[in-house]
Amino acid sequence: MPTYTTLRIDQDASSPRVARLLLNRPERLNAINEETPREIRAAVEWANAEDAVHVIVVEGAGKGFCGGYDLNVFGDNEIDHPCQQEQHPWDPMVDYAYMKRNTEDFMTLWKSPKPTIAKVHGYAAAGGSDIALSCDLLVMAHNARIGYMPTRVWGCPTTAMWTYRLGPTRAKQMMFTGDTIDGSTAAAWGLANEAVPLDQLEAATMKLAKRIAGVPRSHLAMHKMVVNQVMLTMGLEQSQMMATMFDGITRHNPEGLWFRRYAQQEGFKAAVQWRDSGQPIPEGDEARALIAQMDAKRREQG
Repeated sequence: MPTYTTLRIDQDASSPRVARLLLNRPERLNAINEETPREIRAAVEWANAEDAVHVIVVEGAGKGFCGGYDLNVFGDNEIDHPCQQEQHPWDPMVDYAYMKRNTEDFMTLWKSPKPTIAKVHGYAAAGGSDIALSCDLLVMAHNARIGYMPTRVWGCPTTAMWTYRLGPTRAKQMMFTGDTIDGSTAAAWGLANEAVPLDQLEAATMKLAKRIAGVPRSHLAMHKMVVNQVMLTMGLEQSQMMATMFDGITRHNPEGLWFRRYAQQEGFKAAVQWRDSGQPIPEGDEARALIAQMDAKRREQG
């Protein structure tokens, strides 16, 4: 079996037609680092090259599915990264190229000719929800939660999957509020195929996976292609281009830079508490003034 630093993949011991892709950084809530998107792509390609495999289950080790992008890599302290350019004027195309590559890596789950199932416990948050919603099917624990909280400030889901999975009305609710919903709500809204008690999540997921695994690979590939083509015709790829560009803007416009500076000054925990509390987020000239004050304070502190 191939080996990776952020995940592992192998065939299920009792059902070798099912590949198990485990996001495996439990000490960081399986948060996404530089290697995660590339390794997801490589693992999916491995599973597709294995004739015995018919379906891929994606799950998370430890307390949850995936907590989003790792702020130790992409958020803390002073960084100068394609997706958070601190030391020079923002170059949107450098940002876009980096984030679009991540989007395409996540979307190998959607493009895979073999069906993919996200098995979600704990949180599938922010970028973690991108991974989950790139899978074809979603099975959640009742008390699991999914959402993209950074839509309130400092993020836009680059896979643009919310509209295609929920429809415009529910997608707008999720995007406008940045709220998370639990597995029971996700199932009631049609986002999840099934929600079950946590202690039944493994059994429910494997029951579905084994049912699918009995179908010939060619049939699964054709049926998936038909459904995916509908989404492509609706404009999925164009939506992802726009969403990925907008994601960069949200991190570099006045509101995004205010959030970044506030996190640098007070810590990301405090910044996230403000973001998620519902209190107004500084914008426009107010945000610019606060950024100037915080930058001046940082210069004074050396």
